[in-house]
Amino acid sequence: MEVVSVVRLWVEGLMIGFVASIPLGPIGVLCIQRTLSKGRMSGFVSGAGAATSDFLYAVVAAFSVSIVTDFINEHQRLLEIVGAVVLICLGVNMLMAKPAKFRRRNNRTNINLWQDYVSTLFLTLSNPMALIVFLAAFSLIGASGSRAQQAMMVCGVLMGALCWWLCLTLMVGLFRHKLTIRRLLYINRIAGAVIIVLVLSTVIIEFARIVAA
Repeated sequence: MEVVSVVRLWVEGLMIGFVASIPLGPIGVLCIQRTLSKGRMSGFVSGAGAATSDFLYAVVAAFSVSIVTDFINEHQRLLEIVGAVVLICLGVNMLMAKPAKFRRRNNRTNINLWQDYVSTLFLTLSNPMALIVFLAAFSLIGASGSRAQQAMMVCGVLMGALCWWLCLTLMVGLFRHKLTIRRLLYINRIAGAVIIVLVLSTVIIEFARIVAA
């Protein structure tokens, strides 16, 4: 019965991680843009950074790590502002930058992939709303039990998120060979504009909510 319970929680965590990653916000657009301009590995590694952030927030939600929760609650506004500023800067950079094919090729080393991973990790961590999502999801499914059971559940969240980013980058990568340099330029500009619009709309909605309160 213990094994069945652990497997059930792992599967539920898998589903939560997958579904929670599907909405294509600024991070999703960024991963798509990197997949198209740099390749599937760059897109997947970027998605893995977002998946790691989801995993960390799932750990906090499952184990109720009070120190981390208190820090997030105290600095939520600052984290959101920093994340918004960085995302807008990324969007502007996409609007202005030339596609990767325009530049002289340099070695695509692990350092580049590490930068892709770290950038999306910290950008996603700057959005504490993920913690609320996982708290609500775990409450809904009644995620209780031993530490081992909860550990399996949050591992399922990580695997589910990674599965989504793998599926997304594989699907987007299918169209990469059809892209010309001009189309890549348009994609960069559209992706940059979409990220800026998404971030600004979120900021405006949040500001309006604060004013209304």
